[in-house]
Amino acid sequence: MVKQLLTGLFLLTVTSHSWALSRLDASVDKNPVGRDESLVLTIVADDEVEASRLDTSGLMRNFLVGRTSMSRSTRIVNFDSHKETRWQILLTPRSTGTLQIPAFRIDGVSSNPISLTVSERESVDRTSSTLFVTSELQQSQVYLGQMALYKVKLFLAVDLQRGDLSVPAIEGARIKQLGEDKESMDIVNGRRFRVIERVYGITPDKAGPLIVKPPVFEGDVLVPVRGNGGMFSFNESRPMRATGKEQQLSVKGKPESWQGNWFVADVVALKEEFPEDVEEFALGTPITRTLTLLASNADETSLPSLASVLPAELKTYPEKPEVQTFLRDEQLVVQLRLTEAIVPNEVGTFELPAIEVPWWNPHLKKREVAVIPARTIRVTGVMPQTAVLPQPGPVTVQTDAGFWPWLAAFFALGWLATAAGWFSSRKRQPASQKETLKAAPQSAAKGALEQACAAGDGKAMLNMTLAYLSAQTGDNVTLEKAKSLSPQLAAALDAIQRALYGKQQGAIDGAPLLQALKALHQAPAKTPDTALKSLNP
Repeated sequence: MVKQLLTGLFLLTVTSHSWALSRLDASVDKNPVGRDESLVLTIVADDEVEASRLDTSGLMRNFLVGRTSMSRSTRIVNFDSHKETRWQILLTPRSTGTLQIPAFRIDGVSSNPISLTVSERESVDRTSSTLFVTSELQQSQVYLGQMALYKVKLFLAVDLQRGDLSVPAIEGARIKQLGEDKESMDIVNGRRFRVIERVYGITPDKAGPLIVKPPVFEGDVLVPVRGNGGMFSFNESRPMRATGKEQQLSVKGKPESWQGNWFVADVVALKEEFPEDVEEFALGTPITRTLTLLASNADETSLPSLASVLPAELKTYPEKPEVQTFLRDEQLVVQLRLTEAIVPNEVGTFELPAIEVPWWNPHLKKREVAVIPARTIRVTGVMPQTAVLPQPGPVTVQTDAGFWPWLAAFFALGWLATAAGWFSSRKRQPASQKETLKAAPQSAAKGALEQACAAGDGKAMLNMTLAYLSAQTGDNVTLEKAKSLSPQLAAALDAIQRALYGKQQGAIDGAPLLQALKALHQAPAKTPDTALKSLNP
């Protein structure tokens, strides 16, 4: 009872010493300011006031009014209650000269007006600020379609509570961010700054002068504030705004003499990946070729096609082209990668024509051509001993793809070694032992084939089918010979090839292949030649 009475007396005493609004103060954090700078207007009332009681419409004439924050606080000193309401308003001058911040009025109490000097200079002293933005064009002059790099840096000497950095704007060009933001530390005039860097790519769509409007930062930072008496300090949230420098980009049109697809870049390189040290290829065996185009500071939407017209005897199954972009040594590198499978349908000598990519060199101001030379290949009707091994695949990594080629090679080489021993000793072995030796590689290849079908690995399915049939017949079986055994087997092998190398690539089902081989094995025997024996010439 006594405790409750004392509490009531304390609250009554505190309440009796409260007073109504009697003072309204206004101040700015900097004066003068540059024409591209922002400032914070702080208004303090010595009482608890509703936010809507402050009318800031008088600021709209001379300033762009940004984010406004409000806070309330209460201090009790010697049983005296001191309440305070604080507004912080972010302002950006609309013009230069002397601008007037009007007086504010609440409940008959007015603040003092403020005369603000706005300098013609872009910034009074940007590096002396706790926060500023820089923007820089890496190239001031480019060609139509040539990408220009635009670098933005946000310098912070205070802790960032929240904020947003807008995207630069430009009419007549496309702009996009390249890569992720980078953070670092830098010393400016002896002061340590946290630096957030962002790089954009600007691709002009029209010739002539273009204006790049700089990004704008708006947010809240924490600044140290010393308390009454100077004994204690605390961090206070304060809105801030900063902007970069407006810049001009000069864009040249393409030369009148240029014909064909317009492609401009700083550097262009073209390379080919092809099976090395192989002069002859087996009929029906896929040949994997990968073409790669690298271009520096180029527009990825204007990349040329790498497809070529091959002889009719060579069927092409191109994969979907892959396009990647990345930054290297402050240069944007665009990579176009095309992987295709070339399947020879006839025996003979054929030429893969040269591939040429014309491009415009903006530094030398002339037309250049990147070239992959023509290549001649020979196609034979006999599968080489190593043809059971998988051809080099595309660079794109697929899940579990690396296991089956090694397994296929292992069983293929194992079968070759076993077959060699079998041929050398067949005259010395009884008939039952010959059948046992013949069944060993066949069983191993069959097991690997079943595992490849279960995993949906198309390349391993093709390789192990040939290994299985070769082990069963004692002869090297090519893909074309395998297809000639039965229409069902040919359809299953064609479906796997389409899934691997066709335009409409998809999941590979190994069940039809196993069913076709099973049906082939169960087919009625022909005397004296069976279906499998017809493989032998």
